[in-house]
Amino acid sequence: MSGHNKWSQIQRQKGATDAAKSRAFAKFSRLITIESKKSAGNLSSPGLATAISRAKAANMPKDSIDRAVAKGTSKDAGELEQVLYEFYGPGGVAVIVSALTDNKNRTTQEIKHLISKNGFELGTPGSAAWAFTKNPDASLTPNEPLMAIAGDDEAKLASLLESLDEHDDVQDVWTNAEGYTTTQGGDE
Repeated sequence: MSGHNKWSQIQRQKGATDAAKSRAFAKFSRLITIESKKSAGNLSSPGLATAISRAKAANMPKDSIDRAVAKGTSKDAGELEQVLYEFYGPGGVAVIVSALTDNKNRTTQEIKHLISKNGFELGTPGSAAWAFTKNPDASLTPNEPLMAIAGDDEAKLASLLESLDEHDDVQDVWTNAEGYTTTQGGDE
C-alpha cells in the first residue's frame, strides 16, 4: 500500500507548506527591493521599515531580507514598478489589486486573463477607488457600508481572490465585500 505511511503524509504536507512560504517570501523580497530602491537603502525610511517588519512577522530569514535590501541598492537591479488594477467582481463588489512587476505589459495581460477567466472585466483607473480610503502606510480600507454577498457570488469571489493571490506579481488584494476586506501577500 504505497502512499499510506506516515512519511508520505508528512512529505506531502511539508511540500505544500514550503511552496506557500516560498511564494510569500518572494512577494516580500520584491516589496523590500522596491522600497529599498525608493529609499536608497535607508533602513529607517517608513516604507522600507514596514516592508521589513512584515517580512519578519512572516518569519522570513534575515539573510534573505538583507539580500533584498542590497538588490534594491545595486546598480544592476531591474526596474520594479507598482501597478494598481481595479474592477468589479461578483455581486458588484469593488476589487483593487496591487502588483509589483518588472514588465507592466506582461502582468497586465496576465491579470486581465485571470479576471476574464472568472467572467469579469478590468476597469479603468479610478473606477473602484471610490469604495476605499487610502491609509498612510499605502494600504486601503474599504468605506462603509461593506457589500454583503452570499451563495454563488461568495464562492466566485473566494475563487477569484485565491487565483489572484497565487499570481507571483500580486502583492495585495482589497475588496469591499463583508468578510473579504484584504488579502496581503504572505499574511494569510
